[in-house]
Amino acid sequence: MKADQKQITRLLKTARGQIDGIIKMIEDDRYCIDISNQIMATQAILKRANKEIIGAHMQHCVHDAIGSKDADLKIEEMMNIINQLMK
Repeated sequence: MKADQKQITRLLKTARGQIDGIIKMIEDDRYCIDISNQIMATQAILKRANKEIIGAHMQHCVHDAIGSKDADLKIEEMMNIINQLMK
C-alpha cells in the first residue's frame, strides 16, 4: 500500500474508538439522534481513510500500470470501486 500508513492507521484507530463509544451509547440507552450523529462522524472518518487509500492507488498503481499489460485491469478495478461508491 502506497498511502501514508501512519495516517491511515490513525484514522482507523480513531474510527474504532468511536465505534466502541457508539456501542457504549447503545448499551447506556442514549438518545437516538446522538447515536446517529456519532455513526455519521465515524462514517466520515472511514470515507476519509478510503479516499486516501484510493488516491494513493491511483497515483501509484494505476499510474505505473498505464502503458503496460495491467492497465485494463487497473482501470477495471477503479471502475468497480467508483460504482460501489456511487450506490
